[in-house]
Amino acid sequence: MTEKYTIGVDYGTLSGRALVVRVSDGHELASAVFEYPNAVMDERLNSSGKALGPDWALQDANDYVEVLKHAVPEAIRLAKIDAADVVAIATDFTACTILPVLEDSTPLSNLAEFRDRPHAYVKLWKHHAAQPHADRINQLGRDRNEAWMPRYGGQISSEWELAKGLQLFEEDQEIYDRMFKFVEAADWIIWQLCGKYVRNACTAGYKGNLQDGEYPSKEFFAALNPGFADFAVEKLDHEIGQLGAEAGKLTAEAAAWTGLREGITVAVGNVDAHVTAPAAQATEPGQMVAIMGTSTCHVMNSDKLVEVPGMCGVVDGGIVSGLYGYEAGQSGVGDIFAWYVNNQVPAEYFEAAEKAGKSIHQHLTDLAAEEPVGAHGLVALDWHSGNRSVLVDHELSGLVIGATLTTKPEQIYRALLEATAFGTRKIVETFQKSGVPVTEFIVAGGLLKNKFLMQLYSDVTRLPLSTIASEQGPALGSAIHAAVAAGEYANIRDAAEAMGKSNRGVYQPNESAAVEYDKLYVEYETLHDYFGRGANDVMKRLKNIRREAINE
Repeated sequence: MTEKYTIGVDYGTLSGRALVVRVSDGHELASAVFEYPNAVMDERLNSSGKALGPDWALQDANDYVEVLKHAVPEAIRLAKIDAADVVAIATDFTACTILPVLEDSTPLSNLAEFRDRPHAYVKLWKHHAAQPHADRINQLGRDRNEAWMPRYGGQISSEWELAKGLQLFEEDQEIYDRMFKFVEAADWIIWQLCGKYVRNACTAGYKGNLQDGEYPSKEFFAALNPGFADFAVEKLDHEIGQLGAEAGKLTAEAAAWTGLREGITVAVGNVDAHVTAPAAQATEPGQMVAIMGTSTCHVMNSDKLVEVPGMCGVVDGGIVSGLYGYEAGQSGVGDIFAWYVNNQVPAEYFEAAEKAGKSIHQHLTDLAAEEPVGAHGLVALDWHSGNRSVLVDHELSGLVIGATLTTKPEQIYRALLEATAFGTRKIVETFQKSGVPVTEFIVAGGLLKNKFLMQLYSDVTRLPLSTIASEQGPALGSAIHAAVAAGEYANIRDAAEAMGKSNRGVYQPNESAAVEYDKLYVEYETLHDYFGRGANDVMKRLKNIRREAINE
């Protein structure tokens, strides 16, 4: 009997990865990565050099197609399989990553007259320049007592569709009027594969505020700006595709790009975090999956529908059918560690790391691990890219307190590691206190390679920590969804059981360390509430001073 295969394509912040997976057991045969030529545009447009304002983060959609043209054929070649045996392809994306398009799916940034217009480009998930618009949406939602707001923890993020759409409308109405739809990149790339626009239920629910089949009302949007009244109806609303369903068939053009057979199944798009849960075999209530990379996204299934303050959303069937899918997250994790290493660590540390045959991150981790808990005398706030959960405020910024003239780089590095763990504990405790129990913490993503960090998270949260047994969780998750869409499995749970991979309880909390971390966490909580809940808005005032200085 001929083996069947699926391909999962994971679109990250800087690159796209294609993975070839055997349908029968989830065996990963080969993968290939293609780095986006335009990367992230957060200072200026690559096309013209035009300067961007603070907190912008853009991409060029053409880079996503290049992934299909390069990574997919290369993965097939490396897998040494017959492309004719591939039965389906699926993709996942960071979210909310969204772009304005014409009716034929052409990105407005591809039009010559708009190449120099920032709002014509893809707005990446970490585009936070719409924070003032998010603030207005949240205030209006509270004033009107909008029924959908509790489903999002009481406020929405500047990263999401509504805030980004309002910013686009008010700052470049010509682009807004010209666009056919404001399309999630997760759906746009599926459009390129099958020639059909299908809006996936995951991003529609979590990032587009679609609840119980309805978006916020026209009256709500009109109250923000009269001309914005039809935003949801005209620019967002479209056919919804369920997760694990078929969006369409691979077109001849996409077959030529990828080297795959024309007519194979193309699955409905999905989000990188949510698609990872089945890959980690986390499809039951209480299993919180943290996809830890540049940022962290926390997703979890539950049989309960409750209001959890500061969560990113709860969607019926948002991860697997029959359960409510919850999402929370931290806007900066690996990004924070990278920022510190790139900007604050002396050259002699790099030299020592190279001499020892280690990465600079491993070198700093090893040095940091030598000290007892609390010996650095520091505590940090993990808000260098704002706070996604539970404060939902991207005007907040990072902080390290306790530094002295004897403080060493590895000590600050450890304080930053601990800060991200404290941020996760805050999320876990918020779920627990709201009546949504968390029984297991499962990590996927690049940071699970740091064993010290994993033990730290187990100690801080006092939860057993499991790990995904794949280095390519999102891509594997997409491949699992592709198998279901092709009819190889009846549902996501069955496919996850057969194709998913996990290592259970690899890390167990160390009680003596946990007690010491509790002391630091008390200080973290104090700072968290002081700077994050309005007692001292100095971080926001500094952001405003910065904007004024840049714009002068």
